[in-house]
Amino acid sequence: MQLSFSFIIPVYNRPNEIEELLQSFAKLESTIDYEIVIVEDGSTLSSESIVNNYKSQLNISYHFKENSGPGDSRNYGMQKAHGNYFIILDSDCILPKQYLNAVEKNLNTKYVDCFGGPDAAHTSFSNLQKAINFSMTSFITTGGIRGNKNSVDKFQPRSFNMGLSKKAFETTQGFGRIHPGEDPDLSIRLWNLGFDTAFFETAYVYHKRRISWTKFYTQVNKFGMVRPILNQWHPATKKVTYWFPTVFVLGLILSILVAFINIMLPLYLILGYYVLVFSVALFQTKNSVVAFQSVIAITIQFFGYGIGFLKATFFIGLLNRNPEIQFPKLFFKSK
Repeated sequence: MQLSFSFIIPVYNRPNEIEELLQSFAKLESTIDYEIVIVEDGSTLSSESIVNNYKSQLNISYHFKENSGPGDSRNYGMQKAHGNYFIILDSDCILPKQYLNAVEKNLNTKYVDCFGGPDAAHTSFSNLQKAINFSMTSFITTGGIRGNKNSVDKFQPRSFNMGLSKKAFETTQGFGRIHPGEDPDLSIRLWNLGFDTAFFETAYVYHKRRISWTKFYTQVNKFGMVRPILNQWHPATKKVTYWFPTVFVLGLILSILVAFINIMLPLYLILGYYVLVFSVALFQTKNSVVAFQSVIAITIQFFGYGIGFLKATFFIGLLNRNPEIQFPKLFFKSK
């Protein structure tokens, strides 16, 4: 099959991010023809003028629609696209110059109808962004659960860097209304329909993760709340590994409590894990500030995800509440 690529990029009030992303497109080292489809999801800060500035350099189109969430916006963009293979990016990504060549090489080596690639921290990122990137991708955190070539679970591509064939999109009708969680939901539905997913290690992007500590907690807390909902929708995908952050949180609290009665071993084990986190982060980033902040990031990640997971498990798993009624902020309304 002759591949023709369409990049699908939803954006919401982030013209500066689109500027950086399009700058990286202009530097791609590739002879492959492709188009870029920008979908403005009801923004009040328009990216249209930025897009227009690049129309002489790039094959790019701009579409404005009412706000209906990133999943629906990606679906909208794929409906407008002309390619037979869609590459979905978040607006806060930057492409390395070899990105598209890496995608094509992987697809030509072993074709799949859906792939995901990793994210990395660019040297220009802040220390906070680098620390959060470490906590989200490292093999010693939930990054090892999230999926990569050595992951404990079958890989579920994430929509900040995801490829989807036109055939797979038309068969599944794309993303659902839940957010976050729309990407693993799509992956699972693809598996159920006989499609394969794959991890393309060399097709990485720089993912800025526009975030503060507070926003990071909110994000991972939502991730935790979404997982029991996905477990309810797709019972066969339940994994004990999804309990790890909750177990860590409970273990940390218990270790502190028993330390007051002179039982120190649990606390020493927790501290040993933190030393490991600091050491691995320092080795990878060569930055002691990032390594220290990585310890903070992982603690926030485990608490946010763990508490969210426990909360949703109680209401969805035990009380059998309707997810959309119990957690309306996790769902966009139908248009």
